[in-house]
Amino acid sequence: MDKAWMRIEDRLQSNEYAEGVRQFLAMAQANTPGSDHIRCPCKRCRNRSFYSIPTVEDHLFIIGIDPTYTEWIFHGEDDPFLDATFSDKEADDASAYSDYIDDVDEILDDICYGSFMDNSARYEGNANPNDQPSTSYTPTNLNFEELVADARCPLYPSCDKFSKLSFIVKLLHIKSIGGWTVQSFDMVIKLLQAAFPNALFPDSYNDARRLQRGLGFSYKKIHVCPNDCALFWKENASLNECPKCNASRWTVCTSKQRRIPQRVLRYFPLKPCLQRLFMSKKTA
Repeated sequence: MDKAWMRIEDRLQSNEYAEGVRQFLAMAQANTPGSDHIRCPCKRCRNRSFYSIPTVEDHLFIIGIDPTYTEWIFHGEDDPFLDATFSDKEADDASAYSDYIDDVDEILDDICYGSFMDNSARYEGNANPNDQPSTSYTPTNLNFEELVADARCPLYPSCDKFSKLSFIVKLLHIKSIGGWTVQSFDMVIKLLQAAFPNALFPDSYNDARRLQRGLGFSYKKIHVCPNDCALFWKENASLNECPKCNASRWTVCTSKQRRIPQRVLRYFPLKPCLQRLFMSKKTA
């Protein structure tokens, strides 16, 4: 489908834009049978919110579609990531899965190497001829090798298609693409555990994320003004309203126990990103 209409500025007057919206919504509706709510890809919602199709149509005309959303994976188009690993058109499926596991192993090798170099540099930088060799490790370092070994394990005995980590990565990706709740993810895990008791499935969503975070795949959550004015960070961390437009930081919530932010930025700190970039054989 031609997507040039996404870049049209005069949304209310352009017939081309209107036709593009019509075809987009028709495709989205055809791929959500039994439901009249879809993800809204406007510049404000950015596929984080579900609305009725008429409401989404209003957003697309009034606010405009997010121009960076070029792969419509939430509305019927195939996900390039899943195509690369699950496509039925692969000439050799076993080879495709094997290559994917090899990539995950390379990632683990890079992480191990980076961790070793960090520890070596830290030791050399603090070295003192009179110091005694240290035999203690922080809990993080103590568990790191165990986490890597655990991640490399086959999903079940004789499995050559998935390691424990590669399966978790794919399952978390599908959760994100499909919009699963944490409860839905946990229910699927319980079903898989009951059906395949010998497989090394995580016990829950939190368990799966714990393995990822332990291996260094982590990020920081920063609350954001719904109008993109400011971050609730550093000097603004304690504010409940945007310092520029006075928009509320929180969604309307009936429960006083837990407030839900309107928007959240997932921040990947620069230093670990650069370390990951230069420790990899493919990206250095």
